[in-house]
Amino acid sequence: MKTFKVLILLLLLLAGQHHVSADKHMSNDIEFIPWDQVNLLLPKYSKFTVRDVLTGMEFNVQRRAGSRHADVQPLTKNDTKILKEIYQGQWSWRQRAILVLYKGHQIAASMHGMPHGAGALQNNFPGHFCIHFYGSTTHRRNSMDISHKLMIFKAAGKIYEHLQTASPYEVISAFIAGMKEDDEEIIDMVTIQNLTWGKSLSTVETIMIANMPQLPDEDLVSQSQLSVPIELDWYRAGVGRKNSHGEIHLFRFLPSEGWKIDAQRFVEDFFEDEMVE
Repeated sequence: MKTFKVLILLLLLLAGQHHVSADKHMSNDIEFIPWDQVNLLLPKYSKFTVRDVLTGMEFNVQRRAGSRHADVQPLTKNDTKILKEIYQGQWSWRQRAILVLYKGHQIAASMHGMPHGAGALQNNFPGHFCIHFYGSTTHRRNSMDISHKLMIFKAAGKIYEHLQTASPYEVISAFIAGMKEDDEEIIDMVTIQNLTWGKSLSTVETIMIANMPQLPDEDLVSQSQLSVPIELDWYRAGVGRKNSHGEIHLFRFLPSEGWKIDAQRFVEDFFEDEMVE
């Protein structure tokens, strides 16, 4: 029975190789510029335009501070209004793929939509928000935030390529980040079955990997299936805070191809209280 289930999953995986990513529809003019260069290109007090990749909506901002990433503020009250509309009328920590438009450049970047800290402009925005570029970090870490990293790849039209060459542990991190950011496109890129998550996904307000043991790279070379023990800390609306232990199961058709997660098995193990189609 186990062999039969694995065969079915591999057939699903093979059938999914026709996946057409939005990457192919992105402009070739988009630049993937690292933070150390962007930091010089966009100095303090510079003004530029932000375009939300998903909606195409644009607004103007000014960089006010930030050494590890750009701390920015909407330039006017109307710019604040547009930013809030992008987030459907509610300020949010969820990250989004964006393009920064400045003097002919279209730079892949990521933002969240939560006012925090100080603000100086008369713009109805109570503080500032953060824009990240490739290689930028948060104030608490010396490495890139996984969600911002994925959104930058998404903005650049490189996310599918990136995930196809990612390790199984990077794929799991992307899957969890996709849940955290309510981004079904990212989830679909790293899963065998493209499920309809519906309300189940929208109830996940926050989720993080508390523990995930990893095998050395040399032990993964010839593997075509893998079960990874994982501990998740998360908070779901209507359920509350939760600490879950289980396994995430991954497969790949050939060693040269990308890892995919058995999403249905994940749902059965971690969403015991409701069905996902």
